[in-house]
Amino acid sequence: MQKRIKSHLFLFTILFGFSLIYGQEDGPSADELAKKLQNPVASLISVPFQGNMDFGVGPDDGTRFTMNIQPVIPISISENWNLIGRAILPVISQSDVFGNSGNQTGLGDAVISGFFSPKEPTKGGIIWGAGPVMLVPTATDDLLGTKKFGLGPTGVILKQIGSNTIGALVNHIWSVAGNQDRADVNATFLQPFIAHNFSGGYALAFNTEFTQNWEADTSSGSFHLVGSKVVSLGSQLAQVFVGPRIHYGNGNAADWGIRGGLTLLFPK
Repeated sequence: MQKRIKSHLFLFTILFGFSLIYGQEDGPSADELAKKLQNPVASLISVPFQGNMDFGVGPDDGTRFTMNIQPVIPISISENWNLIGRAILPVISQSDVFGNSGNQTGLGDAVISGFFSPKEPTKGGIIWGAGPVMLVPTATDDLLGTKKFGLGPTGVILKQIGSNTIGALVNHIWSVAGNQDRADVNATFLQPFIAHNFSGGYALAFNTEFTQNWEADTSSGSFHLVGSKVVSLGSQLAQVFVGPRIHYGNGNAADWGIRGGLTLLFPK
């Protein structure tokens, strides 16, 4: 287990080091990209690789590493509207998170969202998007997923004032099919966020990711304070980010964690 923890922490160190080695992507382009990255429905193709390392999980102080692969693809569907496709595919490696439950490594369940969003901010500078969300049972192990297919609505609303962004993303998923022996899914996810951008492509963002499981009557969430920078890795534009995770709620078995990763950027 110690080797696994060290390897994940080494990955975070390498990703953070990119910001120091390749931190020369200054100027308006870096600032503009950093601001767009605070907007979940911006017209920007991106592929985040978001790593989350959690410690003290469950009664046996287990560990869990989750790499969320999260491609975001905007599609112009008319003169005034975009469709923003977003997928979250978790790759999980965990040890003793359900007591003495051993090790599991594989895919978790995917969450796929579609946001219909106006291309320009609406009245008062409000940016928003809304559409469907799907839970797809892609988990490769019984302890990594729900074994349920789910559907529901999702939405996001935000406003950008100068260098500041404030907003929230929400969805609700009900299970509609799947293994009858597994618990139904009836969960609300809420992610309020606030961010400030600095010159040179730097940003500091704070959010909480909160889930209310209505089926089990449990609440769980995590606070994140994440620093980031837009960088140039050769010819590839990217953003590196890192920060702490603080967990709360009666449905969250972890004590604390670290978030870090790399977002590949493909501006038009």
